[in-house]
Amino acid sequence: MGLTKSEIFTKEQNQIARIAKVFGHPARVAILQYLFKTNSCICGDLVEEIGLAQPTISQHLKELKNIGLIKGNIEGTSICYCIDKDNWSRMKTIISEFLNQDLSNNINCC
Repeated sequence: MGLTKSEIFTKEQNQIARIAKVFGHPARVAILQYLFKTNSCICGDLVEEIGLAQPTISQHLKELKNIGLIKGNIEGTSICYCIDKDNWSRMKTIISEFLNQDLSNNINCC
């Protein structure tokens, strides 16, 4: 497999790409929506709610946690997950600035 050469891009460009990748799977979007809807930590309801196998849910949770959008706390034999509101806010700022860059440029395109 070839290298992505991510080191030739800025930190911000790599961060936006990582965020986009996380949002690139509907299961991760559904997990985030469910966590926002319940507005509390979730310890195991996700398999029934999302409809995927536990190992698949765990992999998606791992991706969301790796990027920092969710955090997990160990409670007994379970890990409970919730939205990391500080990181969510930072992510919104990064994505908003990226998506709104056309508003600050008066580009005359071909």
